[in-house]
Amino acid sequence: MINQFIIKKPIVTEKSASLGNLGQYVFMVEKNASSAEIKKMVKSVYHVNPVRVNIINVKPRFGRYGRIKTETRSAYKKAIVTIKKGQTIDILPH
Repeated sequence: MINQFIIKKPIVTEKSASLGNLGQYVFMVEKNASSAEIKKMVKSVYHVNPVRVNIINVKPRFGRYGRIKTETRSAYKKAIVTIKKGQTIDILPH
């Protein structure tokens, strides 16, 4: 059974917006999600045909206050999903 909350949220940055013109969309996903699971969820949620899924593990970023290193940004996993040519996903708020 596939977890319906594998895709947490779309990542909207300047770089991901430029990838949208190429038919690639970036999502923050669960840490234990696989490419096949992400592909199935994108197909069922957004009703598009994913061609390819690339996964990137983003390391945590550390801040420094004096001598103490503290974790400021937590680690996460992101997926870049390439969809079939001619299809689009509307992820930007209106």
